[in-house]
Amino acid sequence: MRLFLASYRFGEHYDVFAELAGPPGPIAVIANACDSWPGARAAAVTSELVPLRKLGFTPQEVDLREYAGRPVELRRTLSRFPALWVRGGNTFVLRAQFARSGADTVIPELLAADSLLYAGYSAGACLLGPHLRGLEASDDPGEVLPACGIAPVWAGLGLIDRPIVPHLDSPTDPEHTGNALAARFRADGIPHWALTDTDVVVRDGNEIRLYAN
Repeated sequence: MRLFLASYRFGEHYDVFAELAGPPGPIAVIANACDSWPGARAAAVTSELVPLRKLGFTPQEVDLREYAGRPVELRRTLSRFPALWVRGGNTFVLRAQFARSGADTVIPELLAADSLLYAGYSAGACLLGPHLRGLEASDDPGEVLPACGIAPVWAGLGLIDRPIVPHLDSPTDPEHTGNALAARFRADGIPHWALTDTDVVVRDGNEIRLYAN
């Protein structure tokens, strides 16, 4: 299982991503964390595709909304890609779309077979922890029902053993919700990964490592 989890895009560790991914090639892009941003969603997708193309990749959006209730078709589609890129946005919206499409089963199975590299940042990284509790301070669970038609799902995918708290000391988090959540977890003795926008967490096989600057 190969996971590259960041606070913001590659952080300062593109070299680590490149080592996990191998030579640039096809990469599936999931941008469903932006599904509650109807006026800005298209621009959010483009903001991922353009940089990946500049790095030599051939990105293609895989919109989980098109696979609701169709996990077999989703598996067939994702099996064509050696890598998956999951962008940030609302973690609860992203989690709901994983549930609706069956991605929460399909992707872990592909990862267990090591047929896919999962790279995600912000919401795309937080999704893989054991739970989403605490993220409601920065991401609104109330956006899930209008965008997805189901109630929020609070369980993460459990592919890492502790939650990720992104955007420490980041200008993208002017209210410092990430710092406050990390402080709360520390006070409660809850293990977690607290990431600045330069840091990444990598799982390669059974080894999990933090790359911090």
